[in-house]
Amino acid sequence: MIGLGFVYLVAGTFFAACALLGAVDRRWVNALFHTLLATSFFAGDRIGDLGNGVLVLALVGTATSGRMRRGEPAEQTVPAGPLLALALVVPAAALGGTLLFKQLPALVDPGQATLVALAAGALLALALCHFVLRPPPLAGLRAGRRLLDEVGWAAIMPQLLASLGAVFALAGVGKVVGELMGTAIPVDSVLGATIAYGLGMALFTIVMGNAFAAFPVMMAAVGIPVLVHRHGGDPAPVAALGMLAGYCGTLLTPMAANYNIVPAALLDLRDRYGVIRAQVATALPLLLFNILLLWWAVR
Repeated sequence: MIGLGFVYLVAGTFFAACALLGAVDRRWVNALFHTLLATSFFAGDRIGDLGNGVLVLALVGTATSGRMRRGEPAEQTVPAGPLLALALVVPAAALGGTLLFKQLPALVDPGQATLVALAAGALLALALCHFVLRPPPLAGLRAGRRLLDEVGWAAIMPQLLASLGAVFALAGVGKVVGELMGTAIPVDSVLGATIAYGLGMALFTIVMGNAFAAFPVMMAAVGIPVLVHRHGGDPAPVAALGMLAGYCGTLLTPMAANYNIVPAALLDLRDRYGVIRAQVATALPLLLFNILLLWWAVR
């Protein structure tokens, strides 16, 4: 059965190729960073907690050493239209593959159908790029490595912030937050609990920089005990719409550096927070919509 192992293999192979290209170009620190990332995907489930802990410390030490080199300037030689069309292959394959793979439980793990489809979509898009554009054999890998070098340390922020959310959950932060909210919001009111949950997801995401970090805290505080158990809400929309509310917070915070600060640097914007300012008009109405939709789904 195809599952996360396939996804890890694809990601690990990409980072290993980036490490090899970095070594060939004598970008030794970048190559070490990519090697550590590749190791985490290839062997993360075999080296145990201590091994993974050491690996994370090595990643952080390498990323913050200040010796990683930025990527070379990109050379745009292909019109934007074909590139956009080929890029859209990835989300289209992810959506179509998810719907298809869920009907083939003997072939693909239903719980990982989306991730498997996403990885397959990336491979399909890469193959189509080579078939349509006829670039040099390693052009795709070199472009990916250049972008990864440009992003630098922010490449590992999603993993670190998601881990932070798990640590907060295990430490009982969600229970403490739930007790505090219990005194501040009318838990018998579906609307009040929904507003607290949605705003809490957005605010915790703004502070932590990642909705995956906020999710276990707010689900333990409000989502499960109040919206699901007390008011009988379906866990699926509670979880999904909570994450969407959190993503609205992602649009508003510099803590989500890989989404909001790195693009400003890549685009050479004079305003470091220009990306965030441009997203405010989208984030706030979308947050309100998600809260209202969740209230309708739970009541």
